[in-house]
Amino acid sequence: MQKQEFYVVIEQDEDGIYIGEVPQLKACYSQGETIDELLKNIREVIEMCLEEIQEETQTQFVGIQKISV
Repeated sequence: MQKQEFYVVIEQDEDGIYIGEVPQLKACYSQGETIDELLKNIREVIEMCLEEIQEETQTQFVGIQKISV
């Protein structure tokens, strides 16, 4: 199986917990007390998400835009 690359959007909440989300995969997010822990956790979640959507069409990540209103 060919390796796939995914972008992880990382934020830190008010308690210092790192939260990561993968925009290319629906409902694919995790958290960790450190960035290393987050990346370990999100890798596991990505694998689970990929198993669930093997038969579904995947979207391609295009980018992130910041919008002011």
